[in-house]
Amino acid sequence: MQIDIQIDWDAQIPMDDGIILAADVYRPREGQHPVLLSYGPYAKGLPFPVGYPDQWNRMVAGHPDVSRGSSNRYQNWEVVDPEKWVPHGYVCVRVDSRGAGRSPGFIDPFSPRETRDLYECIEWAAAQPWSSGRVGLNGVSYYAINQWQVASLHPPHLAAMCVWEGAADFYRDMTYHGGILSTFFGNWYDRQVQTVQNGLGSRGPRLSMNDLNVCGDDDLSESQLEASRADFGAEIAAHPLDSAYHRSRSPVFSQITTPLLSAGNWGGHGLHLRGNIEGFMGVASKDKWLELHGLEHWTHFYTDYGRELQLEFFDHFLKGTDNGWDRRPPVLLNIRHLDHFERREADSWPLTETSWTRLFLQPDATLLPSPSTTTWEIDCEALDAGVTFFTPPLVDKVEITGPASARLWASSSTADMDLFLVLRLFDPDGEEVTFQGALDPRSPLAHGWLRASHRRLDSARSRPWRPYHTHTEYDPLTPGEVYELEVEIWPTSIVAPEGYRIGLTVRGSDYRYEGSEPGDLISTFKNPLTGVGPFLHDDPVDRPPEVFGGKITIYGGPQRETSVMVPLISGNL
Repeated sequence: MQIDIQIDWDAQIPMDDGIILAADVYRPREGQHPVLLSYGPYAKGLPFPVGYPDQWNRMVAGHPDVSRGSSNRYQNWEVVDPEKWVPHGYVCVRVDSRGAGRSPGFIDPFSPRETRDLYECIEWAAAQPWSSGRVGLNGVSYYAINQWQVASLHPPHLAAMCVWEGAADFYRDMTYHGGILSTFFGNWYDRQVQTVQNGLGSRGPRLSMNDLNVCGDDDLSESQLEASRADFGAEIAAHPLDSAYHRSRSPVFSQITTPLLSAGNWGGHGLHLRGNIEGFMGVASKDKWLELHGLEHWTHFYTDYGRELQLEFFDHFLKGTDNGWDRRPPVLLNIRHLDHFERREADSWPLTETSWTRLFLQPDATLLPSPSTTTWEIDCEALDAGVTFFTPPLVDKVEITGPASARLWASSSTADMDLFLVLRLFDPDGEEVTFQGALDPRSPLAHGWLRASHRRLDSARSRPWRPYHTHTEYDPLTPGEVYELEVEIWPTSIVAPEGYRIGLTVRGSDYRYEGSEPGDLISTFKNPLTGVGPFLHDDPVDRPPEVFGGKITIYGGPQRETSVMVPLISGNL
C-alpha cells in the first residue's frame, strides 16, 4: 500500500542562536493545511519496527488496526503515522531536537533551550506556504511532556495540543518520586537518546527511503560526542531537592490557555499519569478534556480508538469543524475491570460521585472502616517485602476510581526512611491480580512514595486526596521517634468483584511481583520488568543501606489513626 504524500526530507529550521534543526515534512501535494508538529530526540528517520521492535511487534500482534490502512514505512516511535493523517488534510512535521538525529547541537533534555526551539519550530511551521497558520502539537511521552513546557510560553500560532501520556512536573512526576530518586532517566538517556545522537554518522542507522544517515553525516569521535551532550543522569542526581533546575524544566499550568486534550494511562505510575491529571486540573485553558485509558504505553495512541479521538479533537480546533467535540463532557474514562474497560463520560475530576472512604490499618493487618480501639505497632525490615493490610472479602462489587492518599504514623531505626505504598487487588484464593501497566505487564493498582525527611507539606496546594510536599529541604528523623506522614498515591481505577480483597502494602523498597522471575525484558530497558517497569529506586548513593535499610515501625490506635483514603464510586468497603 502506498498513499500519495509529498515528503520534504530535512527541511531546515533556523534557531535564534544560529543552529539549524532538521525536519521531515509530510503533506498533501497542494493547498494550505493545519500542521501537526513534534520535536524530540528519538531520530525522525528511525522507523518504529527498527528502533523499537519489541514494542512494535507486541502492538501490531494485539491490535491489527494499528498497521491496517498504512504501508507503515513512515511509522515512528511515539509520533503520528502521516499515512493516516495527511489524507485527512494535515501536514505532519517531525523535528529532530537539538543534538539528536540529523539536528546538530548540544543535547540537554527538557531544557529551556529545547523549549525555545520548539516555540520557534511552531512559528516556522505556521509561516510556510503549505500551512494554514494553525499548528497543533501531538505525540506521546517526550513529544507530550514538552507540549506543557512550550504552551507556557504562548506561541502565537499554537492552536491545540494533545498531551498523550505526558508527565509535567520534572521533580514529582519524573525524577524524584516522593523525594526518592528514580533511576529511569539515566538509563533512558543511555538506551534511547545517546544511541541516536547527531554525530554518530555512518556508525548509526541509514534510512533506506532516502539513503540518509539517521544520525547525521558527521562522524564525531567518542570524546566529541560526549562533549556535545549533557550528563543527564548525573545532573538529576546532583539536584535531590526541588529547585530552579527542576522548575526550569516544568510548566506553569496557570499560564497555559491552549485548547487541551490530556490523555493518561491508569498503568502510568512512575512517569506520566500524575502529569496528565495535574495538568488537566491546573491549566487555565477554557477548552480542556481529560481522557484516561489502559493497556501499554505505546498502544492506544496508534489504535483506531485513540487516533479517531485525536482526529475529532484536532478537526474541531485546527479546522473549525462543527463535529460536536466542544459539547463532549470534559472527562472521558475507560473504567478498568478485570478483563475489559468500560467507557464512561463525566463532568469533573475527581468524579463528583466520589465517596472519600478512609480504611484504617489494624493490628491484625486488616483494613477496616473504623480505627482500632487499641494501641498497636508493627515492625518490618525496610528492604524486605513489608507488611500488607487487607480488607475483608468484598460483599458486593466495588468500584474505586480516582486518587488516593495515606496518613501513616511511623518511625525508623535510622535518620531517614523511604516509604513505598502499594494498592493491590487479591482474588478469593489470596492470589494477587495484576494488570498490564503502561510498561510493566504485572502492575498493581497504584503506587505512592515518600522519603520521610521530605515530609513537609505545602498546605496551600495540598488536598485530602492529594497531599503536596514541598521537597525543598531535609528534615532528618530522630531514630525511634514517631512521625505523622502524609503520602500521595497516584490515581487508579478498578471494578473489583464480590469476594475479592483490596490490599495496602507498606514497605521500604520497590514493589516486586512475586511471580516475576526473571521478569519480562524489553530491549530499550536495562532491567527486567518485575512489577514497576523501569521506574526503580535503587541508586546506592541516593539510598545508602545504612540509612534506608533499617527497621520501619508502623503505629495505630485511637491517638494515631493510621489510614488510607480511597475514592469509592460504588459498593461498600
